[in-house]
Amino acid sequence: MKLIRPLQPLAPGVQALNTTRDGGVSRPPWDSLNLGDHVGDDPAAVAENRHRLAQVLGIQTPQWLRQVHGVQVVEAHSDGMVREADACWTRTPGVVCTVMTADCLPVLFAAVDGHCVAAAHAGWRGLLNGVLEATLAVFDAPEQVTAWLGPAIGPAAFEVGAEVRDAFLAVDAGAELAFQPSPGHEGRWLADLYALARRRLLAAGIGSIRGGDACTHDEPEQFFSYRRDGQTGRMASLIWIE
Repeated sequence: MKLIRPLQPLAPGVQALNTTRDGGVSRPPWDSLNLGDHVGDDPAAVAENRHRLAQVLGIQTPQWLRQVHGVQVVEAHSDGMVREADACWTRTPGVVCTVMTADCLPVLFAAVDGHCVAAAHAGWRGLLNGVLEATLAVFDAPEQVTAWLGPAIGPAAFEVGAEVRDAFLAVDAGAELAFQPSPGHEGRWLADLYALARRRLLAAGIGSIRGGDACTHDEPEQFFSYRRDGQTGRMASLIWIE
């Protein structure tokens, strides 16, 4: 099973990683380590993939979320209940915060002393409406938090309409730097999710930002991509206190 970990630990005693599409039992077009139970895959295959992930990592049941592109943040538990939210947090060792993505931006957070961690799912709607700021609010001091930007669709592949750009510029004129005209598509724009997230996090006072150098769309052997494939699986980003 292939996993992607931060190059350095986010904080002492904290484990964090992303899965790839490798190492599971799902058949095409969800091949193979699909962890999403809402994308049309065989439920038995998804359950086996999730079981394999927990076994490999030696963890309890992760907190799986029913993500709705909103800004709700909930406390994570290892009770097996699925909670509707787009971010979760914990201060309890062994409880695993988890979000799923296939182009949207996963952001993992850790207090620098390791006492609190969180995971957020940031598509453009959630990013615009403040899911990262809402997640940071569970920490005592944003300047003492490190964030890791996991694999998401890159700025050369994420084409959006003018209404998306206008919505971001309405709340932050400087967000103009995160949009470039789309070649050959008048009125369309290429959006940089990583740049938009960094602007939001820096404005919120976060102390350190890492990652943000992958493109799910352009690496089909490694990542699921909804924009590229339509019907496809979901990867997971996980963080927990040991």
